[in-house]
Amino acid sequence: MTEEILIAGFGGQGVLSMGKIMAYSGMMQNMEVSWMPSYGPEMRGGTANVIVILSSEKISSPIIRHFDTAIILNQQSMDKFEQAVKPGGVLIYDSNGITRHPERKDISVYRIDAAEEAARMNSHKTFNMIVLGGFLKIKPVLTMEKVIAGLKKSLPERYHKMIPENEKSLIRGAEIIKEIHRV
Repeated sequence: MTEEILIAGFGGQGVLSMGKIMAYSGMMQNMEVSWMPSYGPEMRGGTANVIVILSSEKISSPIIRHFDTAIILNQQSMDKFEQAVKPGGVLIYDSNGITRHPERKDISVYRIDAAEEAARMNSHKTFNMIVLGGFLKIKPVLTMEKVIAGLKKSLPERYHKMIPENEKSLIRGAEIIKEIHRV
């Protein structure tokens, strides 16, 4: 089993954190993992993306151009990465700020209104966990138990008090993800 994932959006959306949590979780499930971030000098508002590879076998290279799954969190990333999903792959996107929705018919497309849900939950800092929960519903490559353990590993200890809120957000993401098109 190998899952090659791209997560892309604006800085400040938790893109890199989501990837790091996935990588730690994979390690805790005895997987081979790769976590390769890419971001500009801007802390918030600039573009950011991360490639995460989770595999039961050795990973030959962390540099890939086509992905099993793309998680897209802004229009700029949609324009850049929609074509990078392998035929038969999965594209998950947050609809907030998306003006051109995915058009491909050779991939499965899912929408998660994570920004809207985070606002409703009054929990903007767990936006990325809502998205991750939706991903795990569609692609259960990681167990919830290991994701929580990965969260503990990646969050500074001063933020461990937020773990229950993050767990609720993971569960909520799994509940609200919607299938748009499936191959």
